[in-house]
Amino acid sequence: MGEQHEIDDETPIFAIAVAAELSGMHPQTLRQYDRLGLVVPARTQGGSRRYSLRHVAQLREVARMSADGIGLPAIARILELEDRVRELHGRVRDLEERVRVELEKRPGARVFAAGSTGAVVTLRHGTRVRRATELVVWRPRHPLPAAPEAEEDDDDTP
Repeated sequence: MGEQHEIDDETPIFAIAVAAELSGMHPQTLRQYDRLGLVVPARTQGGSRRYSLRHVAQLREVARMSADGIGLPAIARILELEDRVRELHGRVRDLEERVRVELEKRPGARVFAAGSTGAVVTLRHGTRVRRATELVVWRPRHPLPAAPEAEEDDDDTP
């Protein structure tokens, strides 16, 4: 059997005519939104547009906002911010998973937070952090260089 590909909200599968029908718009409107950078579909090797389920949802949202009297520049900014929020949610999920894995590797490991005065506060596993307290998790991207060891004097040096 061939390799199976998982289809999710991001998979570009719809041609422009199908995406236009699913979103209740004319294909020319979708082309215009693509040129304006509002909803930019993926492209096939031949240059044809391919829309995902997320693109169709965005097109419906653009239509709703436009009907509510929101201008296209404002809609573009809203979509840009929604994409950024989606990206940040993904990064938070990834970081939470990394922290969970690290904590599982280290039974009895402690989590630290900085208090409002800057003092380090130890938290027991499972302790909720107050809103005013920021939890900081840090791991260097590259191993820190080893501290230089003290050089020993050679007896045979003059």
